[in-house]
Amino acid sequence: MDRTIPLDRLVDSVMAELEKRLLTADAAGAADSPAIGNGMLENTLDVPIEVNGVTVAEESDLTGVIDDGALNVPNPKWEEGMQELLASTPARIGVWRTGTRPLTKEMLKFRCDHAAAVDSIYGNVSQTLLDDFSLFTVETRYENTENYLKRPDMGRIVAAEGIEKIRKNCKMNPQVQIVISDGLSANAIDTNLRDVYPSLMDSLRAHGLSVGTPFFVRGGRVAVMDHIGEILQPDVFVLLIGERPGLVSSQSMSAYMCYRPRKGTVESERTVISNIHLRGTPPVEAGAHIGTLLQKMLEQKASGVNLDI
Repeated sequence: MDRTIPLDRLVDSVMAELEKRLLTADAAGAADSPAIGNGMLENTLDVPIEVNGVTVAEESDLTGVIDDGALNVPNPKWEEGMQELLASTPARIGVWRTGTRPLTKEMLKFRCDHAAAVDSIYGNVSQTLLDDFSLFTVETRYENTENYLKRPDMGRIVAAEGIEKIRKNCKMNPQVQIVISDGLSANAIDTNLRDVYPSLMDSLRAHGLSVGTPFFVRGGRVAVMDHIGEILQPDVFVLLIGERPGLVSSQSMSAYMCYRPRKGTVESERTVISNIHLRGTPPVEAGAHIGTLLQKMLEQKASGVNLDI
């Protein structure tokens, strides 16, 4: 069953159902009914509510639904311009208010998106997904998520056990090396890899490029590609990594590419495609474009600001 429905419609339906139950409870003289005041939902959902075939038992059930960009501002002076702004960006604009507080549905969306961002940072990439693509796993020196957030440098170095695993399992001196990492969003990998990875492999085959041994890095930062580049010595390197999640999307992935990454590589020498997700750069399109960029890097023996695209 498809659980993706417009968030405004879901929230409005939930609020209508809650209000109906409040009226029923008031009519029956119930003294312990849920309270909604000043435009804020004071309680979590104690009783499951069925909305469009989806049972909403708690606030976490709102995660993953998509907002349809409805206009909240009553009687805007320039409605056409307001609609154009809403259509041009997923940012929170024109959210309006009730008194001095945000609308209840806007607070629900905010809490939903914030929870999704936190879950992405502290989550883990599905092992089933990694197994489906035959990706073995190595770890950096990040130790744990808290340390990963405080010490970015620890995510740039592969742990000793990982180095040995890479040397044992990977093809040396590949033309193209592919590495996947959770980075700051495990959700980005879980959501996009099934579309990006096959598309990338098809694009590489179409361009006649050979691939080394892809694998997964847990707790990786972008510059981990430099350490791995020192070990495997690839001609070009592509790192598919989860981006820092925001309140617009927790599912955004980036593809960082570099010609012969080694120790001392600077950020201007990397080429990146960012915002890879369903409402950004389409994953299938991104995978195909990555293959084209890698071919250009090999032809020009350059990447980043030195690459003529």
